[in-house]
Amino acid sequence: MSAFAFTGEEIPTLLTTMRTVALPSGEAIPVLGQGTWHMAEDPALREQEIAALRLGLDLGMKLIDTAEMYADGATEVLVGEAIAGRRGEVFLVSKVLPQHATYHGTIAACEASLSRLGTDHLDLYLLHWRGHVPLAQTLAGFAELRRLGLIRYWGVSNFDAPDMADLLRLPGGADVQTDQVLYNLARRGIEWDLLPWCKEYPFPIMAYSPVEQGELLGHPALRGVAERHEATPAQVALAWVLRHDNISAIPKMGTPGHVYQNRAAVRIRLTDDDLRVLDQAFPPPFRKMPLETH
Repeated sequence: MSAFAFTGEEIPTLLTTMRTVALPSGEAIPVLGQGTWHMAEDPALREQEIAALRLGLDLGMKLIDTAEMYADGATEVLVGEAIAGRRGEVFLVSKVLPQHATYHGTIAACEASLSRLGTDHLDLYLLHWRGHVPLAQTLAGFAELRRLGLIRYWGVSNFDAPDMADLLRLPGGADVQTDQVLYNLARRGIEWDLLPWCKEYPFPIMAYSPVEQGELLGHPALRGVAERHEATPAQVALAWVLRHDNISAIPKMGTPGHVYQNRAAVRIRLTDDDLRVLDQAFPPPFRKMPLETH
């Protein structure tokens, strides 16, 4: 059996070993959460997806990330069903679309998300990406949502370093808690400027698609490192993202099997030799690159 396989008997021990990342507020969030992009798109998978989310909670992955955009709101409905009766365990994240992100639109979008999720508040509410609505309007909406108790914190998604600089120049901009961006072995552009910038600020990055939706898992170098650790390529790719002390990750885990495997990846510690091999196969950026989003 792999050293990073997972059995039910290990659950009590593993629940005590989940690392955390600190938000600027001081609150700690799990280093590994659960993404829901593409969930609720196939009705035949609904029960399996709900079971996976509930298992993730059992295994300490208390952060669940969703968005009003996902499946046109149906993903939020699914998440609401999965966390029913367990809301107090969850650090719940959702996102507002940029075209909705005016002052009044942000409030209305949040209220609609809360209704679909079956809850009275979000722990973190993100602007999904920067659009044409002035950021000041969105921040004013976030401030009002906090005043009303409908959200606890707010952040952004798909913001590059210049966008973050613009944000921090605005009144209230310093209250941002995270930037959720695409980051994995094949998408390392944020290492040039955004990641160092966030470390200096400091606030954490939340990485989505940390295993590139499975597309890089056949690479020989990744498979070789995985074999040395008696792990799967997906586990190594996830461990590579989680090697940073200011990054959390939110992979989608649509089946209980994926939940077990991803949870076990938190225990993997890559060596310097592993990292050199992966750097050769997936080189770090040598110049500024546009922020990748898909």
